[in-house]
Amino acid sequence: MPKMKTNPSAKKRFRITGSGKIKRKHANMRHILTKKAKKRKRNLRHFTTVHKADVKNVLFMLAMN
Repeated sequence: MPKMKTNPSAKKRFRITGSGKIKRKHANMRHILTKKAKKRKRNLRHFTTVHKADVKNVLFMLAMN
């Protein structure tokens, strides 16, 4: 059976932590930033984890199943 290929877009968007969780960036930080509050933009800077309902799909795209 051939090897699974990694989805290139997923490769750019997700990172796996040492404990096995999947990190992702927040949305809404690309444009139209003038109307967003400073606090909101500051909180969007940080990484967050992928929701457990989506983990299986992300791992499949990263060919880590």
